[in-house]
Amino acid sequence: MAKLKTKKGVAKRFKLTKKKKIGYSTAGKGHVLSGKETKRKRQMRRRRYVEGSNYTKYLRRMLPYG
Repeated sequence: MAKLKTKKGVAKRFKLTKKKKIGYSTAGKGHVLSGKETKRKRQMRRRRYVEGSNYTKYLRRMLPYG
């Protein structure tokens, strides 16, 4: 069987954990940080995880070897 292609845009934005959860970084921490609350900036540091089975299934298909 032929190799499956990875969607490179998805590979740059999402990472799979050992338990196959799909993690991503929060948007909005690139610039204009002085206008954001300290709590909000601190919460943006941590990794978030995709919830919802349909969306997870869709992303797993685009990351076949992740």
